[in-house]
Amino acid sequence: MAGAGTVKENDFKKCHQSGFCKRNRAYADNAIALGSSWQAPYRIPSELASFKDGQFQATILKTIDEQGNTVRLPLTVSFLKSGTARVTVDEQKRQEKDIELRHNSGARKERYNEAENWSIVGGLDVDTTAKVSHESKTGIKIQYGPNFAFEADITYEPYSIQFKRDGVTQIKLNDRGLMNMEHWRPKIEKPAPEKKEGEEGQEEKKEETPEVTASEDESTWWEETFGGNTDSKPRGPESVALDITFVGYEHVYGIPEHAGPLSLKQTRGGEGNYEEPYRLYNADVFEYVLDSPMTLYGAIPFMQAQRKDSTVGVFWLNAAETWIDITKAKESKNPLALGTTAKTNTHTHWISESGLMDAFVFLGPTPRDISKTYAELTGTTAMPQEFSIGYHQCRWNYVSDDDVKEVDRKMDRYNIPYDVIWLDIEYTDDKKYFTWDNDMFKDPISMGQHLDAHGRKLVTIIDPHIKNTGGYHVSEELKSNSLAVKNKDGNDFDGWCWPGSSHWIDAFNPAAIKWWSSLFNYDKFKGTMENTWIWNDMNEPSVFNGPEVTMPKDNLHHGGWEHRDVHNVNGMTFHNATFEALLSRKKGELRRPFVLTRSFFAGSQRLGAMWTGDNQASWEHLGAAVPMILAQGISGFPFSGADVGGFFGNPELELQSRWYQAGAFYPFFRGHAHIDARRREPFLLAEPYRSIITSALRLRYSLLPAWYTAFYHANRDGSPIIRPMYWTHPSEEGGFDIDDQFFVGSTGLLVKPIVQKDKTTADIYIPDDEVYYDYFSYKKLPTSKGKHLTVEAPIETIPLLMRGGHIFPRRDTPRRSSQLMKFDDYTLVVAVGKNGQAEGELYVDDGDSFDYEKGQYIHRKFQLEGSTLVSTDAEGRDAKSVKEGEWLKRMRDVAVDKIIVVGAPASWANLEHVTVESEGKKTTASIDYYKPDGSRSAFAIVKRVGAAIGADWTITFA
Repeated sequence: MAGAGTVKENDFKKCHQSGFCKRNRAYADNAIALGSSWQAPYRIPSELASFKDGQFQATILKTIDEQGNTVRLPLTVSFLKSGTARVTVDEQKRQEKDIELRHNSGARKERYNEAENWSIVGGLDVDTTAKVSHESKTGIKIQYGPNFAFEADITYEPYSIQFKRDGVTQIKLNDRGLMNMEHWRPKIEKPAPEKKEGEEGQEEKKEETPEVTASEDESTWWEETFGGNTDSKPRGPESVALDITFVGYEHVYGIPEHAGPLSLKQTRGGEGNYEEPYRLYNADVFEYVLDSPMTLYGAIPFMQAQRKDSTVGVFWLNAAETWIDITKAKESKNPLALGTTAKTNTHTHWISESGLMDAFVFLGPTPRDISKTYAELTGTTAMPQEFSIGYHQCRWNYVSDDDVKEVDRKMDRYNIPYDVIWLDIEYTDDKKYFTWDNDMFKDPISMGQHLDAHGRKLVTIIDPHIKNTGGYHVSEELKSNSLAVKNKDGNDFDGWCWPGSSHWIDAFNPAAIKWWSSLFNYDKFKGTMENTWIWNDMNEPSVFNGPEVTMPKDNLHHGGWEHRDVHNVNGMTFHNATFEALLSRKKGELRRPFVLTRSFFAGSQRLGAMWTGDNQASWEHLGAAVPMILAQGISGFPFSGADVGGFFGNPELELQSRWYQAGAFYPFFRGHAHIDARRREPFLLAEPYRSIITSALRLRYSLLPAWYTAFYHANRDGSPIIRPMYWTHPSEEGGFDIDDQFFVGSTGLLVKPIVQKDKTTADIYIPDDEVYYDYFSYKKLPTSKGKHLTVEAPIETIPLLMRGGHIFPRRDTPRRSSQLMKFDDYTLVVAVGKNGQAEGELYVDDGDSFDYEKGQYIHRKFQLEGSTLVSTDAEGRDAKSVKEGEWLKRMRDVAVDKIIVVGAPASWANLEHVTVESEGKKTTASIDYYKPDGSRSAFAIVKRVGAAIGADWTITFA
């Protein structure tokens, strides 16, 4: 069960075991205890400050002793055209390499300043129209953003910044004075006390530390030991910490990956709160604990705050180990005022081990604005391979090529749709990647061809650890070209992983990326074909015999950066190398890659999909999955999912069925199981469970056009694919902490998976006063805004509502794979809104190439108003202006077959035909009208519409 004796919590640090976290928490406690007498040691002399062309530049002086000696910390505040502000603090001595490293280290002397090379792809253009509204010896105020509605109010002594929107403070940096930038200092060797007779063999007694200020606990400045591994820390203490207050905000979200609620908890104890800060330090946390701030496999240091009608955010661009404390405090101007006027502030304290202090501040005001401006910086979800949003069948392991073919045949025999079958590590020859086990996978090409016959794909796992053994070309090339990560002495790092002794590719190195790409060419990775794709696991990196199951922090990467500087971006660099490899695996090929990753950072969304790692076959883990996937979506990485059925253990049939119903609404939908788990492919289950799971899969497949359209929106503007209530309804405070239901894209489909045993009803929160219909029965539901609605949910159903006012596309012909649906006709489902109107979209392209960048796509907008339903080009393009490629030509024959109008007006009751006008022709189509029946709404079905999906058309119901 979750919790008891699962993840070895002792393998992973708590804050008090992480020197820099402990020091900064103590620094904060000291400052808060001193209250108004606390003097933060950071100030800007006004003569060292200037503002020009959208940038404020200054030098912060940090007072470091009672004699008033200071260190210089260059500050840049850039006001970007997007309305985002970037606040960056460096350290002059390190910047100028004017420091000495210990142990003859080959590490770089600067603070790591290349995280943006991996994370940031745009949005850095400076707004040169930003202007000073007030300036004096004590500070400066700068107006920027849309209509100059934003203001940065920079105070010089002590240094702090308030960010305002429309004159109201939203975010404060360093207002509590917890900023701490550990400057470089030489190590002063203290003579070791001589041992008295008889003490030689004893453990050295630590001397009591004399009373010093809380920040001066030197015990972990110069080295640190954990789990038998000593970190040599050649640069000494170098952490950065800053307090960030969200003024008037009670809810904060984001900073994945954690197994906890979407609305983040407080972390300094108290009832229902965590004791530990949220930690971001990518790690192979096997059988992880639920409802915990403990680190997991990926890190996106991006947090959003929400109050009624206002969203703001902060992106802390730092790739080192990071801890974030969160506390909430009521603020009341008048101590006698009752609760109504007291607003809650959320105080956060961000602590990173090394690197720059680099924060982007977003002032919204809507969740959509935040998603969009964050996406301008870090990029959006790549347009996926179309097959990848279908169902993936995986286990550790399918044991042979015959096993794969047999699973494929059985899925067909039981009419269960799927797109991809996966091979875990056992397909290789003795855990050597880019090879096959010759006994069990004698003919991988015939296996690939067998799958390809009905449009199916194969995914093989390739991890970053390369077996250290003779006669293995990959290992020999890695070593001879010096492309591996180095240890602190500059030799190839050797650690333990699945193959035993291993080296790790250093994917920060452009030469390593180029070499890695060559290994995937079809003629090099023998046995792979055009329908083979890749899974990158263990890329945190997982090192079985390393500290916290990862690499030593003093390992060295390309460019001389220590592993501590780049740890959280490491997995993304490997994901990137594989993505680059799959763009083209033979001359003249250019295709969208599909690569699943376990480890990720801000920007990984540009490269593929992620999953939530090694979960368990338990109801609790089923319940934990949706909040985790929602957190990914609002943090810019929506192509995410959880192992359906649970990786560890054996799910009971009810749990497995409910998990497939939930998984049918994960953006990434994969069933997976551990090598010790029983076989549980859907066709093996007894009835009624096999049919229940097949229905859930068919539901996913019928809605693929709507899913693909949602992916298109994520690709255009960074919007989440599955959307929490706060994101869709930022005015409704009742939805701010709801994380067990969601809307699918802009379809109006509202889903609440069942995640409890023996539960046959669901209570769905209704965020507005629009009409809602049951997806399956067309019942008009007795909803009221801000209240919960109870719906029946026997084991064979998933609670799924249609919000009035939306139109979404479906494909209703059951097929074996998405590939076989490519040129099927469409069904449109219209859920009529309270005002008698509805609208929706369809986006479709070839699902494989980059031709959509050259106009080879169909993007339609559908609108029902009164008695007409029209389809127009969503971007107002003239269809004739696009030169049709092969795919667009074939799409000419794809039509709208059927239109279902739920909530059809009574005035249509006597219609037998409707008029269809398209491409200069007028035709008629038959309509069947079904009157309301009890709670079931009236609905109408227009059959054999026949209008081309890519053409303009109008249907008149009169």
